[in-house]
Amino acid sequence: MGNVRPTYIKRVAEKLVAEFPDAFSRDFAANKELLEQYTNIDSKVMRNRVAGYISTMMEQKQHKNEMQPEA
Repeated sequence: MGNVRPTYIKRVAEKLVAEFPDAFSRDFAANKELLEQYTNIDSKVMRNRVAGYISTMMEQKQHKNEMQPEA
């Protein structure tokens, strides 16, 4: 089973990935630095949770692209 995350964390992460699709990656530390630039989240815990969820989203997206058959 995976982590259950609150909706507000998912909403913020999905919005940021939609706005900056090429900026984020699977690297948690890099995502955390980008969050400091793009948002004004003061809470360290909140920033880490959003960065972790973005990392997970990017990993799932990469895995999904690898699994698609090439035509």
